[in-house]
Amino acid sequence: MEEEQIRETLNAHWHASAVGDVNAEHDIYDDNVICDYPQSGERIVGRSNLQALRSHHPGKPSGFNVKRILGKGNLWITEYTITYQGQPAYTVSIMEFRNGKVVHEIQYFADPFEAPAWRSQWVEQIM
Repeated sequence: MEEEQIRETLNAHWHASAVGDVNAEHDIYDDNVICDYPQSGERIVGRSNLQALRSHHPGKPSGFNVKRILGKGNLWITEYTITYQGQPAYTVSIMEFRNGKVVHEIQYFADPFEAPAWRSQWVEQIM
C-alpha cells in the first residue's frame, strides 16, 4: 500500500472515530488485528472484539483532535487527544499495516498534569 493511501485511510479512520461512526472506524483493521493497551495490560484480539469493546464504552468521547500523523512504510504513529466526560486523554497510536489493513495497534493514554512552578523559567506553555 502506498504511503499516500495509508495516510488517506488513517484520516478516514480518525474522522470516523471523531464522529462516532463505529462501522467506518473499524474498516481499517484486519479481521485478526491485535490491539494492545499496555497501561492496563489488555490485549484485544480480532476486529469484531475491538469494535464491540469500543461500541460499549460507557463514556463516549465528546471531543477528538488529531495533532499529527507520522509514518513510513507499514508503521504509522498518530498523536491525538480524546475528551472523555470533560477530561482530555493525550493518546499515541502506533499502527502496523499489512496488505492495506492494520494488523497490530498499540495505544498509550496519558492524563494531563499540572506543570511544576520550579521549571517555569525554562519552558513555554503550549496549551
